[in-house]
Amino acid sequence: MKIDGNDIRPGMVIQHQSRLWRATKIQHTQPGKGGAYAQVELKDLRDGTKLNQRFRSSEKVERAVLQQESYQFLFVDNNRFTFMNSESFEQLELDTTLISVDQKPFLKEGVSVIIESYENQPLGIQLPDTMVFKVMEADAVVKGQTASSSYKPALLENNIKILVPPHIDA
Repeated sequence: MKIDGNDIRPGMVIQHQSRLWRATKIQHTQPGKGGAYAQVELKDLRDGTKLNQRFRSSEKVERAVLQQESYQFLFVDNNRFTFMNSESFEQLELDTTLISVDQKPFLKEGVSVIIESYENQPLGIQLPDTMVFKVMEADAVVKGQTASSSYKPALLENNIKILVPPHIDA
């Protein structure tokens, strides 16, 4: 489906230069001289390369439509991630390159994810918006920091360090 260059939004997948790209950052610019354009940072879905491209509002861009199916994460074996389709119960193995480094610590057994594919070829996964993890360690609260919103460091069960509100304990 064709869209205008200024209708590109972060997270959209487009076809450009015979490749699939996901828009990561967009900045709309209107210079004093000439027409307005959108400066778009694109990331290739297959090899991860980045490209900065300008799209004018008059340009048409092909938006790619990805198939999204619900899968359940089962296990990791030899750098292969195994998922099970929630409806047909068939299993799918994804290579470690299709899952980003930021997503790997959040994959735990039984979590439901969305696997995005284009022309029956998997491109990546989407984690759920919210997940529940046990807090293993949390620093003590410093008294007197309640005038403004304060957070303290904590360590989750998957060894991720985050900031949590003061009332959260291990």
